[in-house]
Amino acid sequence: MSDRVVKANKLIQEELSKIIFREVEFPDALITLTRVETTGNLIESKIYISVMPGSKAEEVFKNLNKRVYYLQQLLNERLKIRPMPKIIFQKEKETERAGKIEELLEKLKPNRR
Repeated sequence: MSDRVVKANKLIQEELSKIIFREVEFPDALITLTRVETTGNLIESKIYISVMPGSKAEEVFKNLNKRVYYLQQLLNERLKIRPMPKIIFQKEKETERAGKIEELLEKLKPNRR
């Protein structure tokens, strides 16, 4: 991965996190922008989002996708990346898997008193 893509990922993650925090409301849900993966030609950026509780994920993604053009516009104004990658929201599955593994590990621990 080139330095340009790494820098773009970091900038997009920082700015988009701020924008989403200020501009979009998620009642009864905690969302975290976990990582950004931008293509080498800067055409698109996959924005991975973790949602707690998981039952609110569909509602959160519907809300984000409804506002994607507005969020993209704000990001375009704040960052001087050209071309500005198109943002695509993705559900973060890694944190979900990590949570399940942690849960299983807790069950395997002997009961200590």
